[in-house]
Amino acid sequence: MPKLSLIALDGPSGVGKSTAAKRIAQELGWNYLDTGAMYRVTALALQRAGVDLADRTALEALLSSLRIEQRGTRSFLNGEDVSDAIRTPEVTKLVTPVSADARVREVLVDQQRAIGASGGWVVDGRDIGTVVFTNACCKIFLTASAEARAQRRFLELQTKGFTTSYEEILADQQRRDHADTTRAVAPLRKAEDAVELDSSDMDLDQVVSWIVAQHRKG
Repeated sequence: MPKLSLIALDGPSGVGKSTAAKRIAQELGWNYLDTGAMYRVTALALQRAGVDLADRTALEALLSSLRIEQRGTRSFLNGEDVSDAIRTPEVTKLVTPVSADARVREVLVDQQRAIGASGGWVVDGRDIGTVVFTNACCKIFLTASAEARAQRRFLELQTKGFTTSYEEILADQQRRDHADTTRAVAPLRKAEDAVELDSSDMDLDQVVSWIVAQHRKG
């Protein structure tokens, strides 16, 4: 299978994949696709509609009518900008079971492949290099300790006015890590041909520079 001009950026929650991917795309003059946001939008849609994942008929009906768009770095649900709504702690708690659902993943992976097929994309998620774009020309597994990721998330939520403790965020981080790595469908893991980067002691500029250099050396 020929290599696709696409950077697959995988890794655990809270490691800063989306922020890094946006910057990498700008650096290369490529487009950026936030697959995590697609699952968050789906979780928000299910929450608003009161649809339970166990109700297959209702779930399939909702998925068939779901219209998710990314305009720049903003996320839209059926025409509504929900970029802020999908980042709340409430939606964050819903994302793990939604993203583990086989039917949800099938629908969204099809959409992701259709978008990225032309190449020139930086795509981040949990299974981009292992499932969605196995022929990506560059695969990075971006990770950091749970403690470092929880501290970053804690500071981020503080600046946005959310009141939660570091301990709560760390516990949620560990719960999501366990769920992501043990789920039956497309579990989080490093692709065999991916390069791992531990960013626990790195800032954003260092992460972006390292990944861009890794891509360019081919």
